[in-house]
Amino acid sequence: MEKQKKIDTKAIEYHIAGILKALGDDPEREGLKDTPKRVAKMYEEVFEGMNYTNEEIAEMFNKTFALDKHADKECATDGGASDMVVVKDIDIFSYCEHHLALMYDMKVTVAYIPNGRVIGLSKIARIADMVSKRLQLQERIGSDIADIMHMVTGAKDIAVFIEGCHSCMSARGIKKQNAKTVTTTLRGAFDTDSTLKWHFMMQAGK
Repeated sequence: MEKQKKIDTKAIEYHIAGILKALGDDPEREGLKDTPKRVAKMYEEVFEGMNYTNEEIAEMFNKTFALDKHADKECATDGGASDMVVVKDIDIFSYCEHHLALMYDMKVTVAYIPNGRVIGLSKIARIADMVSKRLQLQERIGSDIADIMHMVTGAKDIAVFIEGCHSCMSARGIKKQNAKTVTTTLRGAFDTDSTLKWHFMMQAGK
């Protein structure tokens, strides 16, 4: 899917030069001369997801496959956790919208119960990656992933577990370097069925 880029790299260059001046440095000195351009190029990459809405990301990764109903009947046991698809330990990073601070060492676990169709496993990781490439909150990353998974697969039962470190806590303020933030997004049966929720949390390793 092609669309016009929203990220204005020239404006980023201009404002980064202004920040360097505000910090009391000289953006024209040798070590900083190309820094505004480098930062603009980096921002274009790490904030790629800001070019797209959740709906557009869903359209980007909307290739799904019908479940083999015959195979499904033979393989199913209790119709609950046995049907759960889980992709765990998806590495992502993002930037906190409050301080523009890096959120790092982030791992995502996504689970869903197919509603007649399944999505390629690598596309789940791609969705998580694209959603993270925005100014974000960790809580919103989980809900964005769940929303897109619902749009693509039609599944109502979706869960997202995220654990990560925030440099706004580790490098500034309280400076607790070992602190980790955990968020859980539960939709459908993952929210209402305590057994299914337990199976998911066990898969997520918690």
